Amino acid sequence: MLLNREQSGNRWHLRPDGPPKVTGQLQYLTDMSLPDMVYGKVLRSAYPYARLLSVDTSEAEAMEGVYAVLTAKDVPGLNRFGIATPDQPVFCEDVVRYVGDAIAAVAADSPERALLAIEAIRVQYDELEPLDSTAAALAPGAPELHPHGPGNVLHRTEIKRGDAQQAFAACAHIVTETYYTPRQMHAYMETEGGLFVPDEMGRLHVYAATQHGYKDRMQLARIIGCPEEHIRVVSSPIGGSFGGKDELNVQPYGALLALKCGRPVKMHNSRKESVRAGLKRHPMKIEMQTGISREGILQAHRVRITADTGAYATLGAPVLNFCTEHCMGPYMIPHVDVEGVSVYTNNGLSGEFRGFGGNQAIFAMEGQMDRLAQIMDMDPWEFRRRNLRQKHDPGPLNQRILPTDGLYQVWEALDRSELWQKKLHVQEEPSRPPWIKRGIGAAIAMHGAGLGYGIPDPAGGRLSLNAEGKIEVAFSYEEFGQGLVATLEIMLCDLFQCQPSDLSIVIGDTDRVPHSGSSTASRSTTMAWMALQRLQHPFRTKLLKVASQFSGIPAEQLMTGREGIWMKSDDSSSTSAPRLVIAYADLVKQDDAQEWIFDTTFHYPTTPDNVMGGHYLYTYAAVAAEVEVNTLTGESKLLDTRHIVAAGPVINPMGYIGQIEGGSVMALGFTLTEDAVMQQSRYVTANLDTYLIPTIKDIHSNLEVEAIEDLPEGDAFGPRGIGEIGSVALAPAITAAIHQATGVWVIQLPVPREQLSKPLNVLLPEGVKPS
Repeated sequence: MLLNREQSGNRWHLRPDGPPKVTGQLQYLTDMSLPDMVYGKVLRSAYPYARLLSVDTSEAEAMEGVYAVLTAKDVPGLNRFGIATPDQPVFCEDVVRYVGDAIAAVAADSPERALLAIEAIRVQYDELEPLDSTAAALAPGAPELHPHGPGNVLHRTEIKRGDAQQAFAACAHIVTETYYTPRQMHAYMETEGGLFVPDEMGRLHVYAATQHGYKDRMQLARIIGCPEEHIRVVSSPIGGSFGGKDELNVQPYGALLALKCGRPVKMHNSRKESVRAGLKRHPMKIEMQTGISREGILQAHRVRITADTGAYATLGAPVLNFCTEHCMGPYMIPHVDVEGVSVYTNNGLSGEFRGFGGNQAIFAMEGQMDRLAQIMDMDPWEFRRRNLRQKHDPGPLNQRILPTDGLYQVWEALDRSELWQKKLHVQEEPSRPPWIKRGIGAAIAMHGAGLGYGIPDPAGGRLSLNAEGKIEVAFSYEEFGQGLVATLEIMLCDLFQCQPSDLSIVIGDTDRVPHSGSSTASRSTTMAWMALQRLQHPFRTKLLKVASQFSGIPAEQLMTGREGIWMKSDDSSSTSAPRLVIAYADLVKQDDAQEWIFDTTFHYPTTPDNVMGGHYLYTYAAVAAEVEVNTLTGESKLLDTRHIVAAGPVINPMGYIGQIEGGSVMALGFTLTEDAVMQQSRYVTANLDTYLIPTIKDIHSNLEVEAIEDLPEGDAFGPRGIGEIGSVALAPAITAAIHQATGVWVIQLPVPREQLSKPLNVLLPEGVKPS
């Protein structure tokens, strides 16, 4: 790790939530229980596509120990949910569209009895032929999965600039390729679930994992048919999300069952239930044609993106928007013809996932750059440099973006890195078997932060001195393993020169926190930093004013510090040292409680001249990877990686490392092993025993991270989030390394082993026979 420990100072410390997590003492939301609670289960469709003829719940309702059985007729409000497009039924009414569709839910006095009640529900179907691919869904005459809405097309995008057709005619070299990416699982340790508790005042308390508690509250209020204020959502801590819990999952069923029973209801998906009903990364087909001049300058770029969003929208439209924006990479291309389509099928749901469509787009675009560099017989890194956008160039959608030097900084840092320089001297070692090949590849990326222009992106925070005399910060963000609590703690200690014991950090509880927006799109760190910058001055002014009134010492001679307000040292006196004037616990007693509370609201930074969905802030990354390929088995192994990230100041060094490491491991699975395979719209990989997540043996120990912390003078946006940037560029770096090792261009992820394997007699030197 190449972060400067001296510059980072006391930021290198234990995560406050670290010890309880590693010792097992931390209570996650799915660990919660109450003495009188019952257990909820959902009956899901037996078919990926069928007409729903009848649902008979009488036998289940008559069972001893069953407290509630619900179907579509029992939804008092809107029988639909969806974070952006509410098109998914809480309970299906007349048709089922995928094997995860909910038909009924039950609550019983034990999980086993709840499962028996589910099995007792009799459902009659009229099975239909599923649309198991985007090609089938787009074929003429295909049945419409949403006949009263968009049919089989959720969303279309396009970017047209210049005259691509004419520009291609003048190009010296053109590369045409089609890339395919997999349906990847989030594979979080804590599957979807929670506890749903009605109280005697008629309110519902929801303890369930989500990345946007206020959005969940809004959706649940529509389903239940009640004011939002009648629902409290507690959404932290979470045992992993990566986007997968951004959408409602068990919440509608737990909420409705709890209100029906008048008892707490616990729900917790098994892994099989999670695989069946949970979100996955969008599988995509990306067709690219890219042309360059004789000098190796990009001239024309044609892209066609087809995304399988599954049966319902979730965030399929914004994911396609993001992919479309990033399919040109960080390069200037004068003539562009891009079209994208997100298609409804009867496959499993695709939705929000770390990288948000950038992973797929960057894999394809960087693959084009490597192929073009080979045609030019040019170093692929130098070829990229010739085509990089300049500091003040517009963004991919021709929108204004914040100028930084980050792109060239990561390019230069990787160019001089030891790993990239090693690429020039990769040689066969005599001791290495001839079927073991090694190569080194690299990729570069710019990745938009925030939700993008035109999408509501509110932010805010609260800073106060609470009744216990703690400096309290409150945000509606959630802690799902990204280190948010530690980052907030470090920010506050830096701002007020205090210590962790002086702080109270409140997150993820709609009854206790202001609306800060979602914990997604790499926005939380930036938004929290900006909120604290707005709040610190009025808050500190208030503290020092009251301390001055109490002590008689002028406010300008006071400062915040450990345990309370201190008198500054007198530099003119060798004997004068700072001294504690009043403790925070005593200070809070000097004034009315409301006088200590400071709020701020604002929106994620953008500019009024941006186009819909276009981003204003970007982070930048360059990645080099060394790979070893066994050409007997086709297995690829990652040996060494260098990540260089330009995302502004590093607030939390340990969290920074963890995010890049975690993102790269997820990208490793995306590249080499992970694919939630479906046949006839049914999961073949129905559990983790057949779904190949990288294990500790697959993760090499030599992963270096270099953080470039520079920001332009006057930059008011502070540190950028890095939750996604570590995951988006590793795949093309690995596939470039595979090409150097084997000569094979990879177009499909995960990399097909059969594409890299060769018979032993082909691999042995001439005259040597296999034993």
